[in-house]
Amino acid sequence: MRIIVASIVAIFAVSLVCQSAVAQNQYTVTGAGATFPFPLLDLWRVKYNAEHPNINMNYQSIGSGGGVKQHIEKTVNFAATDAPLTAGELELVPDSLHIPEAIGGITISYNVPEIPESGLKLTGKQIADIFLGKITKWNDPSILETNPDLSLPDKNILVVHRSDGSGTTHVFTEYLNMVSQDWHDQIGFGKSIPWPAGVGAAGNEGVAATVRTTPYSIGYVELAYAFQNDMTFAYVENGDGTAFIEPSLETLSASAAGAASSLPQAHESWQGITINNAPGPNSYPITSFTYILLHQNLETATPSKEHAVETVNLIKWMITDGQKYSPELLYVPIPAEVTQIGLDGLDKVTYDGMSLSARAVTEPQSLPSPDAKSGGCLIATAAFGSELAPQVQLLREVRDNVLLDTGSGMAFMGAFNNIYYSFSPAVADLERQNPVFKEVVRMTITPMLSTLSILNYVGIDSEHEMLGYGIGIILLNIGMYFVAPAIIIVKLRQKICKI
Repeated sequence: MRIIVASIVAIFAVSLVCQSAVAQNQYTVTGAGATFPFPLLDLWRVKYNAEHPNINMNYQSIGSGGGVKQHIEKTVNFAATDAPLTAGELELVPDSLHIPEAIGGITISYNVPEIPESGLKLTGKQIADIFLGKITKWNDPSILETNPDLSLPDKNILVVHRSDGSGTTHVFTEYLNMVSQDWHDQIGFGKSIPWPAGVGAAGNEGVAATVRTTPYSIGYVELAYAFQNDMTFAYVENGDGTAFIEPSLETLSASAAGAASSLPQAHESWQGITINNAPGPNSYPITSFTYILLHQNLETATPSKEHAVETVNLIKWMITDGQKYSPELLYVPIPAEVTQIGLDGLDKVTYDGMSLSARAVTEPQSLPSPDAKSGGCLIATAAFGSELAPQVQLLREVRDNVLLDTGSGMAFMGAFNNIYYSFSPAVADLERQNPVFKEVVRMTITPMLSTLSILNYVGIDSEHEMLGYGIGIILLNIGMYFVAPAIIIVKLRQKICKI
């Protein structure tokens, strides 16, 4: 372990001081928006970078409302949203493309100690009445009627909803608007609504965390988050009213079947497009497309033609080769007809009037590439149990928002990856196989992560500042991992010798 740490520290020090050819022609594609597809986008980031080491993606999971805002303000290369742009929003950005990237479902997740498994049966009207504050007890007669085999407690229901502008909220409230006349008359639907009951939390991850830690709570959470957080969720009555349906790849696919033939083109309005409450005996009723938003005139949102080409190339990969990764995170791959809508839309993208549809404009540089099976913060992900763990997100923020903004930082990443990917897959596998080793690794890297967090709180505006802070953090870690233990060992030896 000391040899590995020493090697990493040495490479960090050398690469920060030396400008490397690896730093040339690097591109960071920026995006922001929906939390709904974030797990998939983050996996795509890892997989695409493994194939194209000079292309990084920095996606900020801030909610669909924030993504649409940044798309309108042209502060990111692309945005993501679960709710199509409204007519008013399209007036502000008439060159917008809607490119479907995946199909996902929204679970009704709950935390009831007396019901430790998924399978509570709820109708759409019951869900609406819970979120309206009309059903306030878990043993309400209406819920008892659809769940006669469950022992439901006489406990108050705590409703948890989104506090931010959210495409997930748009999809969920659109469903409630379809199935409940009371909801339709009193609330309506949208990315933000006046919630009549409950407490708010930011993002899918915030709602998931609140429900997981609060007994007798209920909330709406995207399926991937529910599975990753090992949450229990309801089986919801289908649009036909004939069965209660478990959310799964198969039942989400059933909801999306046949939708492609009636969809608009990418450059047209998608307002009102929905696959919520779709008919069919096996259709899960709370299902939605999630979309990439992209400007047709990409010079307005990217700094150069080359950067624009790489942005288009990345999105093209997401909706073609990248679709094979969707099922492992419980997203339904988009049908071939929907993929073609996206590809036709990308053919319309230009930079200063020139088409960007051909890949040949710029190709990835010949860089040392890690094994395509590896990628991302493998050791930290295995140690902390999830790619969504705060510690893993910290590492990515430091890498994407600090290191990759300077030449010396990019030089470090190129040199670091060469050695990191030579041992990290084996270490991560051993962590998963051996809980004791996993805990040792977690304890070992936690102090280092604390020191790296410094880089998120300082303004780095030059190569000299990057070098200064980088070398300072290296010396701090050398002190923690080597000097301090050495001093302790010497002191202990001296005491033992005196005895």
